[in-house]
Amino acid sequence: MNKNIKALYQIAQKETRRIIGLMSGTSLDGLDIALCEISGSGVDTEVKLIEFETVDYSDEIKTEIRKVFAQKNIDFQHLVLLNEWIGILHAEMINTSLKKWNIAAAEVDLIASHGQTVLHAPKFLHQQEKFPNATLQIGDGDHIAVKTGIITLSDFRQKHVAAGGEGAPLAVYGDYFLFGKEGENRIMLNIGGIANFTYLPAAITTEDTFVTDTGPGNTLIDLFVKRHFPEKSYDKDAETAKKGIVNQSLLEHLKDNDFFKKDFPKTIGQELFGYEYVNKNLEKSGNTTISIEDLLATLTRFSAETIAEAIQFAVKNSSHKIEDFKIYMSGGGANNPLLVQWLKELLPCSFFKSNDLGINSDAKEAILFAILANETVAGGDFKFNSVKIPSVTMGKISMPD
Repeated sequence: MNKNIKALYQIAQKETRRIIGLMSGTSLDGLDIALCEISGSGVDTEVKLIEFETVDYSDEIKTEIRKVFAQKNIDFQHLVLLNEWIGILHAEMINTSLKKWNIAAAEVDLIASHGQTVLHAPKFLHQQEKFPNATLQIGDGDHIAVKTGIITLSDFRQKHVAAGGEGAPLAVYGDYFLFGKEGENRIMLNIGGIANFTYLPAAITTEDTFVTDTGPGNTLIDLFVKRHFPEKSYDKDAETAKKGIVNQSLLEHLKDNDFFKKDFPKTIGQELFGYEYVNKNLEKSGNTTISIEDLLATLTRFSAETIAEAIQFAVKNSSHKIEDFKIYMSGGGANNPLLVQWLKELLPCSFFKSNDLGINSDAKEAILFAILANETVAGGDFKFNSVKIPSVTMGKISMPD
């Protein structure tokens, strides 16, 4: 037996596995690194977060990624080079973190790498009949495995697409295993660049469970903060948006898109919700001279209303009352006080953070990918009785030598 296959087999037999989950989202802020101890699988999964940190992307890294990010026309050679480069950078970030934590690579069983999304192309968006749903994450897993010496799982989203999904969101797998609770209606709301939620009704049956994107979370806010304030990467504490007034005309135009009328589950990214989307609607609504304060207030309200309306629609089509749901937030948007204030005004629910369930809200997405890797190696027996959730194991496996 190949020694790497033997090592993987032995890892699968362990009662507890040490898995590093990696996540870098569409905000391009940096790499989340979560070292987890995971036991069990499926609904018996138990997770303990051992260490966590976010390694910021330098301006150079952000600039190089933006040359290809969410764009149809690119320098193809640059994309190929980035695939290798990002993998090497992520490996270096992992090695530095392990050294900081005084943990040897040999003490880690697996790495679960989400990679860096550069294009998300669900069929409804690209509208080319002969081509399927598609998505692309770069940061080659082989480079991570070789540079760290740790077996690495990567490229998780491709199996979801192959099984008929759109490649995102994938949060439902970890959310269902960790947070499904009989007798309590829960919505696990993650507000990253794009916002999504997992719907977990109290009966805890997979027939009613699903996950969906709702539209923009932080992405449009961050884009225009960076454009007007180059020294900033986001609107800290909504300090600029709080000074503005929501422009109702612009808001109505922003919300007038077929994406918001699509059935759940659905997924989207900056391929639709980017600079061009906002600029087009500024012109259509006659607001090209809007102040940055009013624009950020309007974009924040846009995120709040589309998130709230998606949740309301999900509950409306169930046998439950919306006030009976508890919403557990994670992601950067959970720290935006204006966005959270408006969500609380729009939804008669109880609001919490995933921290209240024992999971660091900033680390949650990285932890969820560690769970996916755990399922691939040591689980995979659980079947979701829902066409909305493909029952598949995900991730390509890269050996360190």
